[in-house]
Amino acid sequence: MNSINGALSGLKIVACSTAQAGTVPYMLMADLGADVIKIETPVKGDNNRKSGYLFGETSSFFETNNRGVKSLTLNLKSEKGQKILHKLVKEADIFGQNFRPGVAKKLNFDYETLEKINPKIIYASVSAYGPDAPDGHLPGTDAVGQALSGIAEAYSIPGNNLRTGVASVADETCAILTFGGILAAYINAQKTGKGQKLETSLVGSAFRLQGWTMTTAMWSNKPPITGARINGTRERPGIAACFNDKNGKPFALQLEPNSWLDAMNVLGFKDKLEKDGLLDLGLAFESEDKKTEILDKLAELFSTKERDHWISILRKADKISTHVNTMLEASSDPNIVNNNYVTEVWYPELNKNLKVHGTPWKFSKTPANIKRAPKLGEHNSEILKKLGYTDDEIENLTNEKII
Repeated sequence: MNSINGALSGLKIVACSTAQAGTVPYMLMADLGADVIKIETPVKGDNNRKSGYLFGETSSFFETNNRGVKSLTLNLKSEKGQKILHKLVKEADIFGQNFRPGVAKKLNFDYETLEKINPKIIYASVSAYGPDAPDGHLPGTDAVGQALSGIAEAYSIPGNNLRTGVASVADETCAILTFGGILAAYINAQKTGKGQKLETSLVGSAFRLQGWTMTTAMWSNKPPITGARINGTRERPGIAACFNDKNGKPFALQLEPNSWLDAMNVLGFKDKLEKDGLLDLGLAFESEDKKTEILDKLAELFSTKERDHWISILRKADKISTHVNTMLEASSDPNIVNNNYVTEVWYPELNKNLKVHGTPWKFSKTPANIKRAPKLGEHNSEILKKLGYTDDEIENLTNEKII
């Protein structure tokens, strides 16, 4: 597996990044063959080495977000440490950091400094609020991205308080958008010979994640219909919702505007809804009470049989429906497993295989290569020797606590 040449083989990346949004872009690139050097603080390392669920010293958080990269410890507060970083940047294609505003400049790895060293460098900077935000000077986490962007309402349940979710959707969306933005800037640099600074944020990424639902809210000046997604227009409504079966097992369905009546007919619900004056889904746009009545009636009807029965009927009629998985159920679902969206990696120190994320991409000629996260400073000697440092010089840098 180590001999696989991924789609990004040859790409050189240096990242002074921690947390999720700051590390996942480069982990994804490492999966695809890029040479990624992660800069960590000597002795202490990335604080997230102890985050998440721990199997001994192995962290679910750190492994997920840093697999396949190389670890180089550097004291960036020292002149010698900064000199090593600058040598790495001179040979790199991409540099990434997610420190709070002002830190990079203070430690001499701001864009203006690194651009002079390497004019073709793509400099990616991830922040919480965005570079031009009034709160841009503040630190922030995934919760900030979810809370400020409107995501909390998008996933809310009517009558319940707004809250952020357990899945780090702001972090992950920001990471994926940063990944794409970096590659776009890199392609441009290959054509023009000029690098540039790319800035992304947790708030901006989570806001974009809401797509057309946010556009609809802005255009209509009304909040979205939550609990179930009833969309389209009064005349041509559609619905996306989840319902429980007779055993309390949830399933999802989505019906486009031209599918509603046909679906209600094949399900055997048409006459029952019509009898109660609820067959017109467009009533949901007119009245919150009618929307609730329609959803409550559907919930009542779906609770009479098992979800496999309803899913089978809908699928035979070419309607969209599927089971709603828990996170653990999802990790064993054949639709996930068979596509290699989840895989297993051998952890010799634990003497066992552990499930990890696979890859969301399937390349026909340059497949992804799933590796382990590095031990702290694991690649110090390897990286520094390539920069021309001798064994004695590396030993001195260790004694001086530069690495």
